[in-house]
Order: sequence, then structure tokens, then C-alpha cells
Amino acid sequence: MFRFHSLLLFRRLRRHRRQFSSATTHPLELPLSHPIYIIWGSNTGVGKTLVSTGIAASSLLSSPSYFHYLKPLETGFPSDFNSCFFLTNPSLSASHVLLNASSAVTGNRGNDARFPEEENVVGGEGIGSSRLFCKTLYAWEEAVSPHLAAERESGAVEDSVVLETLQRCFREVVESGVGKERSEVMCVVETAGGVASPGASGSLQCDLYRPFRIPAILVGDGRLGGISGTISAYESLTLRGYDVVAVVFEDHGLLNEGPIMSYMRNKLPVLVLPPVPKDPSNDLMEWFEGSHNLFSNLREIMVSAYLERVKKFHDMSRKARDIIWWPFTQHKLVPEGAITVIDSRCGENFAVFKAQSTEVVAPLFDACASWWTQGPNAILQAELAREMGYAAARFGHVMFPENVHEPALNCAELLLDGVGKGWASRAYFSDNGSTAIEIALKMAFRKFSVDHGLVRNCLEDTTNERSTELMVLALQRSYHGDTLGAMEAQAPSSYTGFLQQPWYTGRGLFVDPPSVFMSNNTWSLSLPEGFQIENLKLGNITFASRDEIFLKGRDTSELAAVYSSYISKLLSGYRGSNNIGALIMEPVIQGAGGMHMVDPLFQRVLVNECRSRNIPVIFDEIFTGFWRLGVETAVDLIHCVPDIACFGKLMTGGIIPLAATLATNAVFDSFIGESKLKALLHGHSYSAHALGCMAAVKSIQWFKDPCSNPNATSGGRLLKELWDDKMVHKISSHPAVERVVALGTLCALELKAEGRNAGYASLYARSLLQNLREDGIYMRPLGNVIYLLCGPCTSTDICNQILVKLYKRLEEFSGSNN
Repeated sequence: MFRFHSLLLFRRLRRHRRQFSSATTHPLELPLSHPIYIIWGSNTGVGKTLVSTGIAASSLLSSPSYFHYLKPLETGFPSDFNSCFFLTNPSLSASHVLLNASSAVTGNRGNDARFPEEENVVGGEGIGSSRLFCKTLYAWEEAVSPHLAAERESGAVEDSVVLETLQRCFREVVESGVGKERSEVMCVVETAGGVASPGASGSLQCDLYRPFRIPAILVGDGRLGGISGTISAYESLTLRGYDVVAVVFEDHGLLNEGPIMSYMRNKLPVLVLPPVPKDPSNDLMEWFEGSHNLFSNLREIMVSAYLERVKKFHDMSRKARDIIWWPFTQHKLVPEGAITVIDSRCGENFAVFKAQSTEVVAPLFDACASWWTQGPNAILQAELAREMGYAAARFGHVMFPENVHEPALNCAELLLDGVGKGWASRAYFSDNGSTAIEIALKMAFRKFSVDHGLVRNCLEDTTNERSTELMVLALQRSYHGDTLGAMEAQAPSSYTGFLQQPWYTGRGLFVDPPSVFMSNNTWSLSLPEGFQIENLKLGNITFASRDEIFLKGRDTSELAAVYSSYISKLLSGYRGSNNIGALIMEPVIQGAGGMHMVDPLFQRVLVNECRSRNIPVIFDEIFTGFWRLGVETAVDLIHCVPDIACFGKLMTGGIIPLAATLATNAVFDSFIGESKLKALLHGHSYSAHALGCMAAVKSIQWFKDPCSNPNATSGGRLLKELWDDKMVHKISSHPAVERVVALGTLCALELKAEGRNAGYASLYARSLLQNLREDGIYMRPLGNVIYLLCGPCTSTDICNQILVKLYKRLEEFSGSNN
């Protein structure tokens, strides 16, 4: 019985199917109601269709079931058509459909080409019937690579269209399985050619299908050279985050399975098919019969892996709640079902498990940019994975003092010629933003101490010497990290209270800065108490546009004089002013403090006042650096340079931790001397680790190159405007919104709230954010402040879609709170 059905499945490959539209508006979700697998080949001609046929026969004949076979891209159609199979038998039914074909395929049939479609369903009373559904999504006549066939036959198709059509087919899989057990329905997606063969647009197929991250069966090569090809294909898939559940290939008598199994270290099954007859038309039935047990075993492996995956998804939330301690989270306030189970990341989207009426892995736009670190699109993510794999294989990790390796040197040169251009001469590597800040403080305090005669020759140990307690000048609402030293350099806040940091004293003078924001379509200035503003003209506190805020010409304004007088008076009246060893500030945008935009004129005046007092200046650009604010560095917005600056987060594209502290030659020279005791005695085991440096080099180059980043302008120094100005103005006028800040990759807004609904501890925005997650947008608030972060490469279309969804949900939120 098996041999007859299997032969029919394979022999009827050359049947045509009809054409119709494939438009859809559904998100790219992968259903989990039934097993869906993708069939990859290590090369063309390795037997992907044979394996698909065997899996189908095993599924359809072992018990009544539905089997969906999908071939997204097919060339050589119809003369060399070998992408799908059909089954006809009194107890089984088959349907077959061609969704889209090039003009070369349809030319002889006219514009309204119709291909035969048949469906026979017959079953005796009380006997369930199996059904086979076959679809080819896009077909071309010439038997060449899809990208070449599409070009030659004027049948180009974008990756997004292929994925959307495949998505619609997945929905049909779900619909066909309503009321059936999980294992009674199965779907396989058979690719064209090899793992890295191009699709119709030219994208590699391993990249094309990555948004779905469908579990994979790899059809390897048992021929001469097949060991290398199979292992290379496997590595290409795993490098992109695919789960390969089995490798299967034909036996050509070369015993390729031995080396392949050894390489796999028994991590996954390796199955060997008997040799395929040279003339399949005569002997294929016997071959399928001889392979029956193997295909039954393969199907069991696939079903088992699928069930285990679904079980893990359901268990992860409960297990996480029991054993994980999350940062910045009050566990008692996390509702049941509120834990997001993330399956993977593809570019700017999380792929998250949703246990709804139909279980799916669905995309969520990561509007937190994974806590301000992320910037890559899906293409850069794959590139970074390759670069880091190369660095790991080449270097692993090597210690850094008095050593150098290519990634670290290249990274340092890029930093000094980019964010540090024109002022920095040295790059010091560390592992995260908070420690980069502590390094900066050490640098600044040494420079201050040398300049003010507080440091001796240091030819002897000064372990117990504590001559002067140095302080910082910083801003209210500042945040510079969670390590104890970094917290001392920031103003009192929810992060520094006794509950969080009993040792906190706040070693500094903390100035309340003026801020700017948009409200009711107007950019306005908010001045704290203490400023002499009685005679200020309206033009000094409102702006015709955001760009006016950043004009260097404001230095001659009346407001600049007010700022200078205010700062000078503060410093003169501070009893420890002579011991202020550093100015530290987040340029332009204060992140964790509530996404406030500080008036850049105020910060520029503050820097100038400190320079006149020989106080070193530190810019904390951990958040603001690398195009986060639409410029490579906030120096381009604030129009003044620091002595020291800290960078991290987006520097590596967010794929791995790395930080850098840049400094001027004068700062570096303050650590030079005859004794090691005068050196900067600070370091980390993973300083300048090669993986991080390699990722940083790739990311920085990618972000600033217009060829890879379509948003890059002005030689890579600027980004084009990402947020639609009309929508930003509209949101700023919404009755539920207090203020809006839109700059670069950031769009933040503060919801109008009072009492317990305001501030960092507020849960006021919870319902709004939950609704936005239902719209496919993942956000995390700062109390009643919510924000959207995209990446430097994010398209303006995506940003605008997000703003439209936000405004719609604001309307609902406003109505429910009135």
C-alpha cells in the first residue's frame, strides 16, 4: 500500500495549477496549532522532493490526516516541474493549486490563465479520509535560479510579498485543522536549490524565510564533497537562528553519515536513505517501500520536536516567575499572563509566543529597542552574527593590557574618527555603560587633581591618603548607571533612595535644568524656579520649530546671559565649589530620568562656565550616542565638545555588551609618569573583547553608510527625519498628552496624570501599553512617560504606522479615563 501511494505522490509532479491573487494584510505569524516544517537542501538535486514525498506518505497513510505541501518558489515550470506531488486514491483526496506564475508560464493561456484543479474526497462510512493540499506560490518557466528567472521573465516578486502569501497559506493550514488533533495535520515548506540559493528578489532564501523561523529538516548530500556541503548548510542555518531537528540524505556508498554524525556530536538525528534508483520511473515504488520505516521515524521526530517546542512555550512563563529575578520589576505587580515569552528576534521585531484561541509565534515591534541598545535590521543582524562568529573562531578572548588585536584597533580608530572626531585622542574599553561612567569619573578627577595641584609625584604608595573629597556638578533627573560609584554622581531619585542604595550620599551639586518639549503644536521652554525671567520675551521661551532650539546663534540671546548668570551664581554660592572635580551630563536627552530634552543652550553655557573654572567635562552618551538622536554624536547638537565621553548600547548594534570611554590627550597625559601607581588602575577581564569590537566596527560602518542605511545623510553624520511631523503635532495636541519629544530615533510622550498616577512608580499607562501590544508594538514605560525607539535603519513607513496606532489607542485610553 505504501509503495503505491508514494509513487503516485512523486510521479504526478508535473500537473499544472490555477492562478489567483495573494494579497493579505495579516502579520507574519507562525501558527503552532499543528507542525509546520521547512525542508532545506545542502544543494540542488539532493532529493528535497523525495523527502517531502516520504514525509507526506508517512503522514497520510499512517492514520487519517491532512498534509499541506507548499513550494514558495519554482523554476522550470511546467516542463521541469518537480516541486509538488499529488495523491489520488478512493480513500484519499488531493488538491493542487498554482498561486502566481510569470508571463512566460501564462503566456500561451492568456491573462486569465487557469490550470486544472482537482479534489476528490471519498471515504466509507465510519472511515476517516486523508487529504493532501499542494500549492506552488510563484512559478517561472526557465529552469534557473529564481532571481535569474524572475529577471528574465519580468516576474519579479518582493520578499515581503512571498512571505505574505506564505502567511495566507499557513492560515489555511490552521483552518483545515479545526477540530483535529495536533498531529493529524502537518505542513512542509520546500525551498528551492540550496540553503543559500537566492530567492526571486536576490535575497538568500535562508534570510528570506527567517522572519518565520520555521523549524527545519536539512536534506544533506551523500555524494563526494557532500560532507562539506552538508555541514556548511547546517552552519548557515544555525548561524541565522534556525532550529534543525534532523538531517537526512541519500546513501551513495561513501559513508558520509559517520563524519557528519561526529560533527553534530549526537545533537540531532542523522538519517540515511537507501540509494535512489537511477531510473525512478521503474523502481521508485520499491525505493519508497524500503524507506517506509525511515520516513515514519522522521515524522515521529518532527512531531515530537514540535510538541516539545509548544510545551516549552507554555512552561516558560511559569518557570520564569518561579526562578528569575527581573531588573526594575516589582514582581508582585506582574499580572498572570503578562510575561512575554520571546522565541527569537528578527531585526526590529520580537517573535513572541501567544497562547490565544490559536497558538502562534507573532511579531512585536520592539519599541524599547531592547532597552535602548538595538539598531540592526534583519540583514545587519545576520551580518553581525557572521562577524562575531568569525571573531570568536579567530580570537576567542585574549587579555588586553599591552596587547592589541585587529578588532580593537579598528574599533578605536572608528570611534576617534567618528564620535570623538576633533577632540578625542584615546579610547578606553570596558564592558557596560555604568562602568564606562566610573572610568570617566576617575579620569576627570585625576585631570582636575593634576590641574589644581592636588596630586604629588606618586613615586610611592598612597593607599591611605585621602586629602580632598571631590564632587561632581550634575543635573537633576540625571541617571548614569547602577553601580555604586555611578549612582553617587547622579541626583537623588527613585533609583538612589535608601531602599535601593543605603550608601548613597549624592556627591555633588545637582542643578535643575531648563527643558524643551512640544505641547499643543508648539515647542516651548520650561524654566525651573530661580531663573530671573521677568523681562524675558516670548520669543525666548517658544520656538517656531525644533531645529531653532539647536541653533548656535542662540549664544548671543538674552536667555544665554540669564543661563550664565544663574550658573555662575550657583557655583559661587556652593560651599564645595572648589572641589567640583567634574561636570557630568547626558547631552540633550535625559533617558531614565523621564525622556526630558534639556535646552542645549543651557548645557552649552554650563560647559563653558566649567571650562572657565578648569573643571573637566564628561558627556554620558551611553544612550544618546550613535545616531540615537539623529546625529552620530550629540556633540553635533550641543555644539561643544567634552574632555571625556562614554559610549555603549547602540555601539555594537545592541547584539553584545561593550562600552568605550574616550578622552583628550590632556586627560591621558594626567596619568603618565614614572610609576605604575600613577597609571589608571582599572580594568575588566573582558576589556576590548574581540566579539564586541568586531560587532561595533560592523555596526558603526553600517549605520553611517548610505548604501546600507537608507536613512543616513550628510556623509553618515545625520539621519533623515523618521517621525512624521504632522502625526507628532497631532499627538502633542491630544488631551491625554502633557508633552512630546521627538528627535532622531526617539519619540516620547508624557501622559497627563496627577498624584499616584504620575511619576516613576505609576501604573497609569498599563492599559494603554497592553492595547499597543495587541497592535504588535512592545513598549515599556517610565511611569506615566511612554516612549518609542526605533533603529537608525528603521523605515519611515514603519515609524508612521506606529504613530497612527499610538494615536488611535490614545483616543481609546482618553475615553476610558474620562
